[in-house]
Amino acid sequence: MPKQVLFIQGASEGAYEADAKLVESLRHTLGSNYEVIYPAMPNEADASYDEWKPCIEREIASMRGSVILAGHSVGASILLKCLGEIKIKKPVAGISLMSTPFWGGDGWRYEGYQELELPKDLAAKLPPSTPIFLYHSRDDGSVPYEHLALYEKLLPHATSRRLDKGGHQLNNDLAPVAQDIKSLKSI
Repeated sequence: MPKQVLFIQGASEGAYEADAKLVESLRHTLGSNYEVIYPAMPNEADASYDEWKPCIEREIASMRGSVILAGHSVGASILLKCLGEIKIKKPVAGISLMSTPFWGGDGWRYEGYQELELPKDLAAKLPPSTPIFLYHSRDDGSVPYEHLALYEKLLPHATSRRLDKGGHQLNNDLAPVAQDIKSLKSI
């Protein structure tokens, strides 16, 4: 039975279609031992935590065995906030977060940013000893590269992958993410 990976898309008009290229790269690189689940999130042009959270909870609940979680951009920040609030009843083998905006603090403070702001004790609320990987390209034109350092402070046990090039969409090449997923221990 293939291991399951849940991938949460980014937000904005057309994000599901744009991130489908990331998912295809991940599927191709992981191979047949993995199944990448890619649900369309509601109202992608105006992503709301209150709308996306129940969808993410349902997807995680429907997964078999231990789960591997991945998110891109706003989807990664919403996934991370969910993980700090919900009780997952199955083991989490790993979490991969790509081009993730940081809300509040020294990060983004747009109107309504508080909806996505993470608690300072987030690391203590996440599944214990779960590997977390952070990926960010230096040339990301959508989410400032400096946001990666903010996540490193909040999640000091996370492993950062600083990419020189790739932009916000990581050149639609998730080979580094697939390599880290393949390195995860089965739970």
